[in-house]
Amino acid sequence: MKKSYFLTIVFILSLTATYAQSAYQAGEDLKFKIKYGWFKASEATLKVKKAEIDNKEVLFVDGFGKSTGLLDIFFKVRDEYKSYIDPETDLPQIFVRKINEGGHIKDKKLVFNHDSNSVKVYDRKHNTSNHFSFKEGSQDMISVLYYLRNTVDRKKIKAGDVIKVNLFFDEENFPFQVKFLGREKISTDFGKVPTLKFRPYVMAGRVFEEKESLTMWITDDKNKIPVKIEAKLAVGSLTAKLTEFRGLKHSFRIIPD
Repeated sequence: MKKSYFLTIVFILSLTATYAQSAYQAGEDLKFKIKYGWFKASEATLKVKKAEIDNKEVLFVDGFGKSTGLLDIFFKVRDEYKSYIDPETDLPQIFVRKINEGGHIKDKKLVFNHDSNSVKVYDRKHNTSNHFSFKEGSQDMISVLYYLRNTVDRKKIKAGDVIKVNLFFDEENFPFQVKFLGREKISTDFGKVPTLKFRPYVMAGRVFEEKESLTMWITDDKNKIPVKIEAKLAVGSLTAKLTEFRGLKHSFRIIPD
């Protein structure tokens, strides 16, 4: 069922500079509600925490998504995405993807080596491990969100600009592109918010109707957090909206009525 792809959409396609001017910090907590057509289908959270890898402090992003309501009865979804990011380089060190979508299960751990541009992929479902190469500066499905939040310059970006990022997930490289469409003020649960509007290019086929099936809005402030995502799927449509936030590093900008 296409509803099960809500978390992948939120994690891969949410967009937002140096480390000293980071857009986020430990303690940030975002919550999203996702609807499939007229029905509330799922909810997802993204939390930033502190962690250590080899005695080095990193930022740990903990993502979790689950089905709710009737969907949870007929098509249970429990998705976990975890990324450990070096705050000095914005590069992923470890990535974990553990999903159960209606009985479709994946459980993989990726350990990145950016000196050799190689990654060891542990498939914990099948108890196997393999090495792969990736393109320099590659991100994972979670770290790309935080990398783009830090690097997209909202003051210089112009309508029509295309952002390109290399991703590595599962066992393959993926070239990711996002087009900036312009600025728009939208209504949210928190009031009217100024946003940057993007069009990510996705792979048309089994999930998405066409490669321009997604539109997303991120806050036009220093946080650059996603507040709304719309997707045209191969069957039906999906909308994700930010419903709660806390621990933001910068002020959340709301336009007074």
